[in-house]
Amino acid sequence: MATDTAENIIDQPEVLKPRMVTIEIAGKKYEVPEGITVIKALWYTGQEVVRGVGCLGGFCGACATYYRTKDDPKVKTCLACQTAVQDGMSFTMMPPFPARKALYDIQKLQDPKQDLFNLYPEAPLCRNCNACTEACPQKIDVREGVWKAVFGDFKSVSEMFMDCVMCGMCTPVCIADIAPNLVALYVSRAQGAHFTDKPLGLETRIKEIQEGRFNDEWNTILKMNDKELAEHCATVK
Repeated sequence: MATDTAENIIDQPEVLKPRMVTIEIAGKKYEVPEGITVIKALWYTGQEVVRGVGCLGGFCGACATYYRTKDDPKVKTCLACQTAVQDGMSFTMMPPFPARKALYDIQKLQDPKQDLFNLYPEAPLCRNCNACTEACPQKIDVREGVWKAVFGDFKSVSEMFMDCVMCGMCTPVCIADIAPNLVALYVSRAQGAHFTDKPLGLETRIKEIQEGRFNDEWNTILKMNDKELAEHCATVK
């Protein structure tokens, strides 16, 4: 068995150590590797993250975070799973905000555009301060979206908020107590249920399913084991 000699050890490449940066979490300073995300920095420093970790891919909005960079007094917002730490960065995760969520049956609404004002009467009180847009980590023009909702342009709103991850950071900064993300969610649902043409053949297929046309095939599939199911899926075109 070969043993390491002094010459062999010298020839071995030196293990590169990550450059460390100083960050501040809840007022306490820590040293963490440069370039890791805010979430990973929390784990690296032994923080117990019970709430605020979801998909880790920038889709669920669970890790809403406030942060400030070195020598900059402006507090900014981000998703902790998508933002790399910087030297001198100070951050804290956003606590749950008690926004009021209206309850409704989207299918039973008779006049969705007018019902907006019954469900979210604060929506037309927007002061145009643009704080909601500034807070959005997805760079959505939230203020514009709220006004489009108020004026009944539900289609534009549903398209504008396609990238909304429901992080809720637009809500605590609103001086009119509007929850723009919840308004946009209602509008998008109403647009889909009441103002968007259904795909051709969809109603026909739904009716066929309800009438049991595919029951025999479905029961056959449910009785298959994993191997049979895999073989069946491989042959279906």
